Amino acid sequence: MKIVGVAACTAGIAHTYMAREKLIKGAKARGHECVVETQGTIGTEHKLTSEQIAEADVVILAVDVKISGEERFKGKPVIRVGTAAVIKNAIGFIEKVEKALENKN
Repeated sequence: MKIVGVAACTAGIAHTYMAREKLIKGAKARGHECVVETQGTIGTEHKLTSEQIAEADVVILAVDVKISGEERFKGKPVIRVGTAAVIKNAIGFIEKVEKALENKN
């Protein structure tokens, strides 16, 4: 499965980057590809390309605040979660995403 996502916390610092790292590692541990953009105090980093978004099977928004550019994901399954949930148990969260997509198909 190909996953794209955005991570953003209220302060735009620590939890943003921890959530990004955990999502990528959790997805890899479950055998998936994952690319995560961050939106924080220093702006947008690791910006998703239109090609990455087009190829994605699912979009994960690990966010605690409103993000910019959400319209890019129109037509894709979008799953929202707080940064703390991803940081606490990324692999468990990815497993829930897998089940949700299985049930949808």
